[in-house]
Amino acid sequence: MDLEYLKKSPLEKFYFNFKNFFKRLPSSFAAFFKAIPKKLMKIWLAFTGIFVNIGTAAKKGDWKTRTSFAVMGFGFICRKQYLRGILYLAFELLFVLYMVFFGWKYLVKMGSLGEIACLEEWDDALGVFTYKFYDNSLLILLYSLLTIFIMVAFVYVWYQNVKGNFLSQQFEEAHIRLATSKDDIRSYADQNYHKTLLSIPILGLVVFTVLPLFFMVFIAFTNYDKAHMPPHELFSWTGADNFVTVLGGGVSANSKIFAYTFGEVLLWTIVWAFFATFTNYILGMVVAILINKKGVRFKKLWRTILVMTIAIPQFVSLMFMSQLLADQGLINNLLLKWGVIDKAIPFLTDGTAARITVIFVNIWIGIPYSMLICTGILMNIPQDLYESARMDGAGPVTAYMKITLPYMLHVTMPYLITQFIGNLNNFNVIFLLTGGNPSSLDMQFAGKTDLLITWLYKLTVSESQYGIASVIGIFTFAVVAVFSLILYNRSKSVKNEEEFM
Repeated sequence: MDLEYLKKSPLEKFYFNFKNFFKRLPSSFAAFFKAIPKKLMKIWLAFTGIFVNIGTAAKKGDWKTRTSFAVMGFGFICRKQYLRGILYLAFELLFVLYMVFFGWKYLVKMGSLGEIACLEEWDDALGVFTYKFYDNSLLILLYSLLTIFIMVAFVYVWYQNVKGNFLSQQFEEAHIRLATSKDDIRSYADQNYHKTLLSIPILGLVVFTVLPLFFMVFIAFTNYDKAHMPPHELFSWTGADNFVTVLGGGVSANSKIFAYTFGEVLLWTIVWAFFATFTNYILGMVVAILINKKGVRFKKLWRTILVMTIAIPQFVSLMFMSQLLADQGLINNLLLKWGVIDKAIPFLTDGTAARITVIFVNIWIGIPYSMLICTGILMNIPQDLYESARMDGAGPVTAYMKITLPYMLHVTMPYLITQFIGNLNNFNVIFLLTGGNPSSLDMQFAGKTDLLITWLYKLTVSESQYGIASVIGIFTFAVVAVFSLILYNRSKSVKNEEEFM
């Protein structure tokens, strides 16, 4: 097989590798899901190890350590590690106060998401009916999740308290000097400085990324829509009904339409991401090679002109292009005036034409970025490789296929994967250029150029279909995450990291 491969032409090799890559995708997916049980087993072993450590501390710990099970930090304070002890004790007190005065009253309502939203009551003083608000399903779900996160954090801190107290006991029994408060402060300003530095970013990540993600997942199991809109109305748990609707498992016509729309939008999203990524990459590389070619004059000028297009805000360029390409836009008016066409070209009003148009417009605004990245890499390719290739009789095409393209793909494969995933969620180009239009009667709240991300926007902002939108968001996240992990781990940039070192 190796000899047959070596006999192939560069184009045949490229086609062979391209075909094999997609041929191996099913096995890659199978290997990915096959590895999940092993990962879960490791997590389970680590989880059971926690209980073993707690049991050991409870069995062999002294009275100071055992008291720390109920009063966090007690053992540290008794052993004169005052800073640790006070911090653990303060955390426990804050947790108890939060649960008593705030968290518990929302957590107990999480199962029902509220009973009474608002009541109309007569106000004798004003002489009118007023609304008195009681339960808010949205706040109940949000604060319940926040409370669960805080409870998980408390359990983790409690475990670290028990583990740390037992470790201090062992040090004390072995006559090893215990760390003082000054040692702790010095540690977090020196060898543990990374923990100090990353504590606030991690907290922000949990609050502004992880918590909203879990909130979206829970919303997918409710009937939260415009008919169940807090604070005037409550929404409730509906199980997997939204998933059944999106996947077409329901008996209603609405379910069939949603399933058809989801399939159409998902297919177009993948097609768009593929062309938007590789056309920009290949054409950007070609432009970079042409500008970098020996004998080309005014190289800095050409690069500056392309960079200037990046300086213009993208939304300005896209809004301007949407006006130019409209049925009554400048381009159609000029072509009609010159007699080139008899009727306006439906750049943005015909489904197929609009899809082709957004791909070409994306090429126009995306090539400068790819050109800049490729230019920097091209300048770092050793020129000795090209000189050796020329001495061996290789032409420009062979040198490109044997040297330039492999080197570029190796270095930029993570960038390509990032761009592909980014284009799956490319909101700006579609929304600002076409708004997802043209609309289609066969599709539910979606147009012919809508991506999953723009369809989600319409479902939430325009139609208030939050439950359905959350389901689609979960599917989108799952597809993007799996593709990202598999494509990245299958790339030569990861497998052969030192190939071009």
